[in-house]
Amino acid sequence: MKKVTCHNQFKQDMLARKTLIGCWAALGNPISTEILGLAGFDWLLLDGEHAINDVMSFVPQLMALKDSVSAPVVRPSWNDQVQIKRLLDIGFYNFLIPYVETVEQAKQAVSFTRYPPMGVRGVSVAHRSNAFGAISDYFENINHNICVMVQIETQQAVDNVEAITAVDGVDGIFVGPSDLSASLGHFGNPKHPDVQAAIRHIFAVANQQGKACGILAPVEADARQYMAMGATFVAVGNDLGLLRYATQALADKYLK
Repeated sequence: MKKVTCHNQFKQDMLARKTLIGCWAALGNPISTEILGLAGFDWLLLDGEHAINDVMSFVPQLMALKDSVSAPVVRPSWNDQVQIKRLLDIGFYNFLIPYVETVEQAKQAVSFTRYPPMGVRGVSVAHRSNAFGAISDYFENINHNICVMVQIETQQAVDNVEAITAVDGVDGIFVGPSDLSASLGHFGNPKHPDVQAAIRHIFAVANQQGKACGILAPVEADARQYMAMGATFVAVGNDLGLLRYATQALADKYLK
């Protein structure tokens, strides 16, 4: 049996509130994800909520990142026990759970990622995450090495952000600026003062409670502004957008 300690450096860096720069991976392709992994980002978000990814497309992307310095983070489509169990079993350690609005939902998210007695994760003795049964100390160590971040993206979540952030096992909170602006009545305008005030409040709560906070900010000026406001893990772009705008810029050189 392999004796491999299940150590998650990304979680330790999150808890230390180091600045961690990431990028979104939404194309669902191991080649494009491998290219992102060569760039040196601290983390990559493999998106299962607003992208075409599923369990079968995630596996080759995890393989493509095997030798990358970038920590894979997965966003399931929902805070769902069965879906999260399957993502754990294929090898994800880091989870960004969307649309968490209450303390109960935050506690559920943590519980779904832990084996009993700390949680309700279903047990399989041989899966990809424990090298198909070859890691002898996997079950002893894995509960403490799973990282859970929850998304704050509605008015109700903002109202409950202090209690959500305080949940044991929630390692960080993440702002979804588009959904948050829509929930606050400013669809498509995350720069609205009301939205910015909410974001500032969320970051302040996280920092007061010693928890990491993050956001998606593909515009550089926004990313630097949010880091100045206290964000510690920031996604600064996404593969789909990079391909779209770089391709358009190249075409425009010759076609206009």
